[in-house]
Amino acid sequence: MTRILVTGGAGTIGTAVVRRLLRDGDHTVRVSDQRPAPRWMHDTCEVHTGDLRDLAEAHSALASCSSVIHLAAIVGGIANFHKLPHTLTEVNNGLYNSIMRAALDVSVDRFVYVSSSMVFERAKVFPTPEDYLPDCPVPRSAYGYSKLTGEVYCRAAHAEHGLPYTICRPFNAYGPGEMPENEPGIAHAVPDLLRKAMSGDAPMEIFGSGRQTRTLTHVDDIADGIVTALESPAGLNEDFNISASEELTVSEIARICWIAAGNDPERFALEPVPSFEVDVQRRWPSVEKARRLLGWEAQISVHDGVAQTAAWLRSRRPEEKGVAAAPTVRAVPDSRSSVAESGFRTS
Repeated sequence: MTRILVTGGAGTIGTAVVRRLLRDGDHTVRVSDQRPAPRWMHDTCEVHTGDLRDLAEAHSALASCSSVIHLAAIVGGIANFHKLPHTLTEVNNGLYNSIMRAALDVSVDRFVYVSSSMVFERAKVFPTPEDYLPDCPVPRSAYGYSKLTGEVYCRAAHAEHGLPYTICRPFNAYGPGEMPENEPGIAHAVPDLLRKAMSGDAPMEIFGSGRQTRTLTHVDDIADGIVTALESPAGLNEDFNISASEELTVSEIARICWIAAGNDPERFALEPVPSFEVDVQRRWPSVEKARRLLGWEAQISVHDGVAQTAAWLRSRRPEEKGVAAAPTVRAVPDSRSSVAESGFRTS
């Protein structure tokens, strides 16, 4: 039975990945995360809590592991990119520099780097295929640049040292696991919009015109895509867009959230507010490569997935349950010495 390390395994995508690996029954899973792991994870996995920027801790986390799925990063919503450009660049660089060095030292069978759709932040070709990356303008955001740098690290380690890698780029992950924040834009779009929709107040505020597009992908689909890429021989030394295929405007997504929160569709209205310097106007990936090489495609519809996410959030609202709210997984670190190794992807 193989042992697989999942860094950032207590995050939203990380949790889904761990569940997907355990479902196979062919793996022992080790989770590395500085946030508290849930009890079920302690019961079913090995748990490492050290700071992976420390090479000794990275070696400890990787000991006896045949593969690693690297999710640990400081991420979050659009506001987070603008608040923490240096911090997220510094920390994300430190994380993949250390864990990749350790992976080379122990000669892993596969290093799966979970990148981001933000490497295509300035794409001009739609749907955007993987082989467009060399011609795509470099991201303006520090976050997009940090994720692109991680991809360069993977390819460089392969070219010089033979690191066997797979790059997975989730697009607009959403689903149970991420709580909204009080400040709009710190969390991702779906929990942000559901929080507003659940208040029942109209019009709902959205960043920008609402004509921006996104391709929402449920975390369970993303987890399945990542594990499929890890396990497939066709995934070796390849990169994949891990995404649904339906392009939606932010206005359409807001309406789906409004209805999923149980509101009257006739009352739906939007109030655009100024957005941030970097706000991607179109995000629509090609998913043909994953379908062709991996036989993989997303299965969960946006309407079903958002309804499921709304139900999960509703179950955690203290005013409805009479209990304390579940702890929020924060994208912003509490201090420079406490790194939020989050499994979240950018909206």
